[in-house]
Amino acid sequence: MSSVLYDTPGPRAKRRNVVYTIVFLAVLALVGWWVLDALNAKHQLDADKWSPFVTDSQVWTTYLLPGLTETLKAAALSIVIALPLGAALGIGRLSDHRWVRVPVGALVEFFRAIPVLLLMMFASALYREFTTVSSDFRPLYAVVTGLVLYNASVIAEVVRAGVLTLPRGQGDAAVALGMRKGQTMLYVLLPQAVTVMLPALVSQLVVIVKDTALGGALLGFGELLSQNRQITANYGANTIATLVVIALLYIVLNFLLTTLASRLEKRLRRGRKSPSVTLPAQAGATDVKSEAVSGA
Repeated sequence: MSSVLYDTPGPRAKRRNVVYTIVFLAVLALVGWWVLDALNAKHQLDADKWSPFVTDSQVWTTYLLPGLTETLKAAALSIVIALPLGAALGIGRLSDHRWVRVPVGALVEFFRAIPVLLLMMFASALYREFTTVSSDFRPLYAVVTGLVLYNASVIAEVVRAGVLTLPRGQGDAAVALGMRKGQTMLYVLLPQAVTVMLPALVSQLVVIVKDTALGGALLGFGELLSQNRQITANYGANTIATLVVIALLYIVLNFLLTTLASRLEKRLRRGRKSPSVTLPAQAGATDVKSEAVSGA
């Protein structure tokens, strides 16, 4: 089926596409074989490297599950704080008042420009110098602070872009009904923009989950990826096996997050498309009014 951006391939083009596909799969198979052969030469595919994850429950109870718990804790705290803060900043960027719009815009651009790892390091230094936060909790505080500052700024831009994509008539109609700017934003624009923003928001939530690993790299935060060092030190330098298992845990976690968000998005879209129903009381009131008019 042809479109503006795509023409239906002819017989020669179809043959070329088949050849390209076969060549690509062959090259991919050769690369995969080369990688597996190199790992086997380094004894990384030996059974004793992988068996602890199946036969020894302490690998899970001592390292992987506690690390996963810390990852979920940091991600959940960051999401709970960053979402409303980002929404507030996004609304602030849309304000008609310059004294609100300009400072909020400067704040958002400032924290968007700084790498999240630097924000975590600065937060850790600030907590160490100016607060009484215990060293046991300081890495968690620093990770959450860095993730909130960066991702709230990104979410603010997502919110602003989502609201601006709505037809201008939505806001004009609300103003014509006598609604104030805050009421228009809260009851008309934001509910409609949620379905537009949701894919981008879900992507950002996945980024939050993965970025918790930065705290384990430099701040000593005991998240999931940082458990790699402990496992390889106690189970015979099985780095590849450990990283593969950790990667699978990240994949499952993010898959569950995106699946939940996809279901929520479908439900929101279905709710917007559902037809309105006339209440019986309203119909009865109309009949009474018609009888009164005809009787008069």
